[in-house]
Amino acid sequence: MRYRIALLADIHANVWALEAVLADVRKQGVDVVWNLGDILHGALKPRATFDLLRITDIALTIRGNQDRDLHEPDADPGVEWMFRELGSDPIEWLRGLPATAVFEDQVLLCHGSPTDDLCYLLEDVTSGHPQVRDEEEIARLLAGATQPVIVCGHTHIPRLVRLANGQTIVNPGSVGLAAYSEDTPVPHAMESYSPDASYAILEKMPSGWDATFRNVPYDTREASRTAAELGRSDWAYQIAMGRVRKR
Repeated sequence: MRYRIALLADIHANVWALEAVLADVRKQGVDVVWNLGDILHGALKPRATFDLLRITDIALTIRGNQDRDLHEPDADPGVEWMFRELGSDPIEWLRGLPATAVFEDQVLLCHGSPTDDLCYLLEDVTSGHPQVRDEEEIARLLAGATQPVIVCGHTHIPRLVRLANGQTIVNPGSVGLAAYSEDTPVPHAMESYSPDASYAILEKMPSGWDATFRNVPYDTREASRTAAELGRSDWAYQIAMGRVRKR
């Protein structure tokens, strides 16, 4: 029997991209939708994103590292405006989300790696650019996870990797932020090279698990303008271009 799961990750408060993705999901005949975290943190529309998700049937949702930033006691004071925008209900919802989840002992959901939501499971960035890790290193970061499929987010880069032991790892890319830069562990850029919203459809078929990736065009102008108005010209460029502006 076929079973189709829409994988969403890294929405980052981009309600316009989320609307486009959900519209596409409805056309694809999926059975359920899963959300892999980093949901409401972003210089865009966090409350509108929460309100849309609240009326959307999503079967499984886990938290991401930046979801923690919105509810942990040592949260970044730079996100104070997000607290005001969101109000208490979304913060409590984020606080109650699990770090990982397992579906029928077939699929493990995590944001970064199974043990660390800040870890890039598939990519090594020590060169300043993402490169797929050696299989041995990926296996080490799986920390003994035995599920046939692991789905993750965090890097914003769509990718499927199959290991020699038969495990399949799927990252659906980012719904809401097509590129970003980070300074740790070294300065690096994660870029999709397209402004499209990205998600994946994980499918169980008689022959095993497979995934297809969906790139969904949407009008990025409102999201880019909103980011710029909130003082995030970097996000404005990244949303519009799917690239990080060269320094």
